[in-house]
Amino acid sequence: MFNSFGPGANCTLDLCPIEWTVYQYRPNLPVSIVFMALYAIALIIHIYLGLRWRSWGFMTFMVIGCLYAIIGYGGRVILWTNPWSFAGFMIQMVCITGTPVFFTATIYVTLSRAIRFFALEISRLPPRLFYWLFISADILCLALQAIGGALTSTSSGSSQIGVDIAMAGLILQVIILVIFCGFFVDYMIRYVKLQRSRMRSKKNTIATRQRLFFGGLASAIILILARCAYRVDELSQGYSDSTKITDEQLFIGLEGVLIYVSVISLFIGHPGFGHLATRILSHASSPTSPYSARP
Repeated sequence: MFNSFGPGANCTLDLCPIEWTVYQYRPNLPVSIVFMALYAIALIIHIYLGLRWRSWGFMTFMVIGCLYAIIGYGGRVILWTNPWSFAGFMIQMVCITGTPVFFTATIYVTLSRAIRFFALEISRLPPRLFYWLFISADILCLALQAIGGALTSTSSGSSQIGVDIAMAGLILQVIILVIFCGFFVDYMIRYVKLQRSRMRSKKNTIATRQRLFFGGLASAIILILARCAYRVDELSQGYSDSTKITDEQLFIGLEGVLIYVSVISLFIGHPGFGHLATRILSHASSPTSPYSARP
């Protein structure tokens, strides 16, 4: 008697067809290794940027997120070795699913601090509420996905309750991101109007830097939102007899690529590139400024 899923799975490639696995395929080994290498490179770059600009919080969230992604794709390497590995399945499901939460937390905190620096008075929400509210909501979403995934895994993918709970977490995550995007867009519209009213042509260079900075943040959050929408659609048929969860090409493109590009976008949407650098440039001419001595 063969057990194809769970801690007691005893199938092997020699004994069972690949269609007996949850995904019905062996994860692409070169792709998984490439993503592990790319996230390792991104991790190193974010450590450098964090040390360069002393943005410890930003660096911490990005490093943890990149480490989660590396571990998650390591789980897919395990699944390539043994597609019935329950440990490999759980590692990749927990870590790859959880990775974007750290990046969205980074965006929430960064936007909050940028609002305090650039134009606090035009924000409809207190800056601190941005990250307390949205990070708390993201933690709730992640908890629902984890509970749903746990129920599903213990039932060999047949638990509809588990699928429904995980789906609720994913849908709530999409809703939260859409609400955040609404506040983000509203702030940017008000900020652009404020900048136009100031008519300070001498800050053109800084304005360009600001546009790139906010553009990096916006690109990252939109890419993560698109990924979350894909995950909702992917899980819409559950784990059993699904034609969506078995499509690895979609997973690579709409999970792997989108999230990694969002990490790249945060090279530009980095506080060191945005408000920290702006602060330094604005105060560099002052001999009493603490930023004038920075390299």
